[in-house]
Amino acid sequence: MEQTLEPTADAAWVLVDDGCDALRESDRETRFTVSNGFLAARASRAINQSRQRIAPPSTYVAGLFDTRDIERPVPELVPAPDWLQIRVSLPGGPLIQHFGPGPSHPLTLDMRRGLLLTECRLVEGSAVSLRLRLLRLTSQDQRALGLQLLHLETDEGETEITLEASMDGFDSDLTSERLEHEFGVWRTHLSGKGLAMSAAVALRIDGQTLLPTVLSPFRWSWTWRTRPGQVVCFDRLVALARSDAPDQDPGERARNVLDGARTKGWRRVVEQHETAWSNRWSRSDVKVEGDGTAQKALRFAVYHLNGAANPEDPRVSIGARALTGADYRGHVFWDTEIFLLPFYILTWPEAARSLLMYRFHTLDGARAKAAERGWRGAFYAWESTDTGLEATPEQAVGPDRQIIDILTGAQEQHISADVAYAVWQYWQATGDDEFLVAAGAEILLETGRFWASRAQPEADGLHHIRGVIGPDEYHENIDDNAFTNVMARWNIRRALEVAAMLREQWPAQWTALSRRLDLNESELEHWTGVAETMATGLDSGTGLFEQFTGYFDLEDVDLSAYAGRTVPMDVVLGRERTQQSQVIKQADVVALLALLPEEFAGAAGKKNFDYYEPRCGHGSSLSTALHGLVAARLGDVETALDYFHRTAAVDLADTKVAIGGGIHIAAQGGLWMMSVFGFAGLSLRSDGLAFAPHLPASWSSLSFSVQWRGRRLSVRVDQVNQQLEASLEVGEPMILIVGGRPYPLASEAPLILHLESPPP
Repeated sequence: MEQTLEPTADAAWVLVDDGCDALRESDRETRFTVSNGFLAARASRAINQSRQRIAPPSTYVAGLFDTRDIERPVPELVPAPDWLQIRVSLPGGPLIQHFGPGPSHPLTLDMRRGLLLTECRLVEGSAVSLRLRLLRLTSQDQRALGLQLLHLETDEGETEITLEASMDGFDSDLTSERLEHEFGVWRTHLSGKGLAMSAAVALRIDGQTLLPTVLSPFRWSWTWRTRPGQVVCFDRLVALARSDAPDQDPGERARNVLDGARTKGWRRVVEQHETAWSNRWSRSDVKVEGDGTAQKALRFAVYHLNGAANPEDPRVSIGARALTGADYRGHVFWDTEIFLLPFYILTWPEAARSLLMYRFHTLDGARAKAAERGWRGAFYAWESTDTGLEATPEQAVGPDRQIIDILTGAQEQHISADVAYAVWQYWQATGDDEFLVAAGAEILLETGRFWASRAQPEADGLHHIRGVIGPDEYHENIDDNAFTNVMARWNIRRALEVAAMLREQWPAQWTALSRRLDLNESELEHWTGVAETMATGLDSGTGLFEQFTGYFDLEDVDLSAYAGRTVPMDVVLGRERTQQSQVIKQADVVALLALLPEEFAGAAGKKNFDYYEPRCGHGSSLSTALHGLVAARLGDVETALDYFHRTAAVDLADTKVAIGGGIHIAAQGGLWMMSVFGFAGLSLRSDGLAFAPHLPASWSSLSFSVQWRGRRLSVRVDQVNQQLEASLEVGEPMILIVGGRPYPLASEAPLILHLESPPP
């Protein structure tokens, strides 16, 4: 066990927190979460002094949604029972965790192995002192499994000691259906989802097994006498399973998974978990030479991205805080499609496919939302859970403690185009025709139909989309938001393209689908007309997109006068003045530039970035990543690097902003996007992958792996020697486009190209 509890030696793979600041306890729990996309365990305190837990919930299971407050029926992710509780006590009471000068309760996140390691001392005056080391994981190999290991070594003192292992939190949000010694089944109150847990525990003293006293279901205790040098080893295995209907029993699966784990033993569970993580890292690691801070940030980002997805469950997606906290109630936003899917598409296409199948399975909810408002096609929920029905709360308390109406569920409509964008990106990168025919085409057609229904013709001969909210959420009920309208036009055109493709290549499937959707040639012709006459806000003379109608007439506030502020600009200026100003919450036109750079001809990209960048207050964690990506593509590398480090600081820096509610998983996806799409300049093309590198001066090299249409290749941008190196590790020969020129890449030999012009 000793070796298992030792972290990876390379510091670039390890995140350490040496202190124990009570005000930062929830932040640490978030940052050091272990997760596998199905089961997550936050880094809650190793040892509890009492049986009453007052900290936030520590265990989450993906897809376990319920509506807990029927007066305000907003579904939310329900915490699962906390299976990690441990209490160590002497005859006189619990042993106290020692917080003295210097490191007192260090947490170590071994990102390479996907392990949380904890170490502390338990003391009783000067008579008893024990060194405690713990490990926890949620298995990347078998996602239903969680493991906790404890190593307790007596430094001094002889006394009677009791270790109690228990579970907490299964009475508050779940109704008990069955509760036995090592097994339980619970139900959510209203949704009827089932959760089963099966557990096994063992404790050995100097290698000899000590049987427990069973106090109650999921609660065991062991009592023995300590002596100096004594070593106690404890392990707890749990298996959890979820069911999604009242008539489904998840119990058998939980028991079967646990039986398999018990047969293998905890050492084999750890070994298989580490092997699965090794496989993920071999396909997704990003290496930076010359900037240790950037390297650590990227490892942290990729660690959480790899721990957020579950390719085995197409009925769930990734919430705005993944499974690391309760903020946003576990709801799914556009974050998944725009900020996360690029990583999965190019490093883990099986996970990307599963996440898009979630949108396919919730397509009926999107159709219902459109129909309720008198439109056709699919209008996806702005906040989504498991059903696809709109889950955005109708009201909230604003920064000034006033009750405000939340309009995003009704007005932030670009979500439908965002989903379509991810579908098309996935298909372009993977060539997964089976997915396109079975699911992707229907999403594209129904979202295209929505926009053709939503945009209305007016006297000026253009189609307008009025009464929306763009990505910049400071301005509500606006007309012709450039991001929304251009993405809608793009969506319609891809829908027309996929219709033509199906008709030509899969005529039988096209006939069946078009009949089922009641889609005819007359409607497709109408879509063409809508796309050709969509209002976009583009001034052909200046090349600027007006963010929305009337934006240029609003007050121009100099944000540099507010440098150093610690609160968002809508708090500084007040809600009303913000809405009457050009201050932007987050990337809007810049977001369009990031997603569809082809819409910005010639120097228009730089003109739009230069205009909108100084007007953005970055009131959202999503904003800096897109600004950094665009800045890197434009060659403004130092600005891009500044945005990179600002994005990394969202979750890694102990600023005045607490992250107890969960990791900002979209910001982590944004770090990967800035590195691969920005600094390496990767873009997807129908005939291959293109690169236009712009590395920061402090980065001597950038290396990463990507997958494209059944191929896996490794790429290294070497700034010192001004070279791009690419090796095809798996798959047929392909084309790389570098500096606008095509080069063949085959597995026989790496491709080494000189970069003609160094990054600025």
